[in-house]
Amino acid sequence: MEIVLRPVHDSDLPVFYRQLNDPEALWTAAFTPEDPADRSAFEDHWKRVRASTALVRTVLADGDVVGHTAVYGDPGEREVTYWVDRAYWGRGIATAALRALLAEAPERPLYARAAADNARSLRVLEKCGFRVTEHASGFAPARGEEIPEAVLRLDA
Repeated sequence: MEIVLRPVHDSDLPVFYRQLNDPEALWTAAFTPEDPADRSAFEDHWKRVRASTALVRTVLADGDVVGHTAVYGDPGEREVTYWVDRAYWGRGIATAALRALLAEAPERPLYARAAADNARSLRVLEKCGFRVTEHASGFAPARGEEIPEAVLRLDA
């Protein structure tokens, strides 16, 4: 499977919106918008993201839009994020996409956060060189409660 990153197109947004509203993916990701079904808030979010200094990419697998990935935040505190359609989980797409993003964003350190019970996401980050540096907790809108999270860092 060929994994390619490209800039986000307007036509990607309906796909991202559908992906964001998958109940199982929401629960797994945990740290999501308060109301993922709020289309107006979704569109406002993407308008802000695309106008910001974030490096945002659409993830393509064999030409199909399967998710997105980004580096965002202030210098010295920049974080990575990614989302892959649940239908494509377990195929190495998130790892390949994150590696490609890291090649485009050479600044270090970079950070990431994941629900402590999200073993798949933690594995993706570890395969890409991130290491857990602390454990914290945060409110997870998708679960409606505060949950443990891992904070990871990539130095090289």
